[in-house]
Amino acid sequence: MPTEILMPALSPTMEEGTLAKWMVKEGDTVSSGDILAEIETDKATMEFEAVDEGVIGKIVVPEGTEGVKVNAPIAVLLEDGESADDIGATSAPAPAMAPAEAAPAATAPAAAKAAPAPAAPVKDGTRVFATPLARRIAADKGVDLTTLKGSGPHGRIVKADVNDLSTQKPSDSSAKQNANAGTPAMASGPSTDAVLKTYADRPHQEVSLDGMRKIIASRLTEAKQTVPHFYLRRDINLDALLKFRSQLNKNLEPRGVKLSINDFIIKACALALQQVPEANAVWAGDRVLQFEKSDVAVAVAIEGGLFTPVLQDADMKSLSTLSAEMKDLATRARDRKLAPHEYAGGSFAISNLGMFGIDNFDAIINPPHAAILAVGAGVKKPIIGQDGEITVGTVMSTTLSVDHRVVDGALGANLLNAIKDNLENPMGMLA
Repeated sequence: MPTEILMPALSPTMEEGTLAKWMVKEGDTVSSGDILAEIETDKATMEFEAVDEGVIGKIVVPEGTEGVKVNAPIAVLLEDGESADDIGATSAPAPAMAPAEAAPAATAPAAAKAAPAPAAPVKDGTRVFATPLARRIAADKGVDLTTLKGSGPHGRIVKADVNDLSTQKPSDSSAKQNANAGTPAMASGPSTDAVLKTYADRPHQEVSLDGMRKIIASRLTEAKQTVPHFYLRRDINLDALLKFRSQLNKNLEPRGVKLSINDFIIKACALALQQVPEANAVWAGDRVLQFEKSDVAVAVAIEGGLFTPVLQDADMKSLSTLSAEMKDLATRARDRKLAPHEYAGGSFAISNLGMFGIDNFDAIINPPHAAILAVGAGVKKPIIGQDGEITVGTVMSTTLSVDHRVVDGALGANLLNAIKDNLENPMGMLA
């Protein structure tokens, strides 16, 4: 029976994507692991690999098609001995948002009536649906296919099922995927029609929301509505840090390394999470997860949105290593080349707008993180010394946004104080 190739969920927040480019054509033979297509998610462009072997019998969704829903059929795979004549009503229509040139409008009604593919196989003596590779592996291992539940499309048994000998039911898998994706938060405020009516007589242009902007709007609305934020503020004297950084960069110049203020901030926050371990945590619905290592996310602005790539084990890494990793992550973030695991996770985030001349601001927590540090610019200010003498120093304003479900006021204050102490005594971060 022909197998539908479905639009994959390539990131935790992906609900639909763009089929940017097909790497195969109808009639091509593919094996497990072959690259089938490039798919643009809400965050990046990623390669989609085949999980079964066979022949591409039909491409249902043309390349360049936007708004392809997760789990929608995008192509049909044929097994040995099958032909295009066997496809019949297996293939489903392309999404409504497909480009006009992708499919003639006259074909839409017929496609819309296409019947869905059969559900999971019945195991009472009738045929058990499995890929040829899965059947061969099962024969070699002596595995009875009737004892397995398939994780492939419509319950088809694939290679991984035979190797693992146990899989989740499709309904359980779908439920977990939906739970991971989360339900988009509903935006409040006037309706689209009401806004359009209000500004109908004013010249304007409409800007469509891409996948990233929709996800940002949904997650930040959810964060402000559901996360009980509170805010802690401290000014940090950067004079010692600026002097120490200058000395380090001079010594590191032969190696081609140049440390930024942001590199020190990342290190200071990572160490602070070790010094105040109770704050190195995330909210997990009915419990709090507390971590041993410091995984720090850093906001990176890109065209049309932002990424928060995560520097794992940041407390264990040198400043030069953190600097190199951050540059690499930021570059690939702007090119939308980050893999999902590189911007998922972490317990703490940093948002630095100091390079844009912003003195101070309040950042929104990125769930399930417990806190985010908003960093402003370092500016010259009068400083009163312990002896009452007034001097001029470089001062940076910081605001720690905290999830009160995870971190209470005193604990948050200890965390921010630890960050301040690390930055004002930078040599100690190398000890």
